Amino acid sequence: MAKRKYYLTATLADGYVKTIGPTATDFTHYWRIVAYLDGGRTEVFWGHTKSLTEAKRKRGATADAAAARGWESYQFEIVELVRTAG
Repeated sequence: MAKRKYYLTATLADGYVKTIGPTATDFTHYWRIVAYLDGGRTEVFWGHTKSLTEAKRKRGATADAAAARGWESYQFEIVELVRTAG
């Protein structure tokens, strides 16, 4: 029998809402990187993980990426995903 699918919603501190799904995978956290580039430009990277520990590992990789890509600065955020009706 197929697993029941549902939606997952992340609400970030700045009010941005990201909905993922439908999915049957048990993702628990959403992460987002906002990279500030020269000239006032920005790039956004995001993803979802199956644990808070896995999401926190992205923070170390982000510091390496910032140095390698020459970002002026960046914001890294992790929020818990909540199941929603969709």
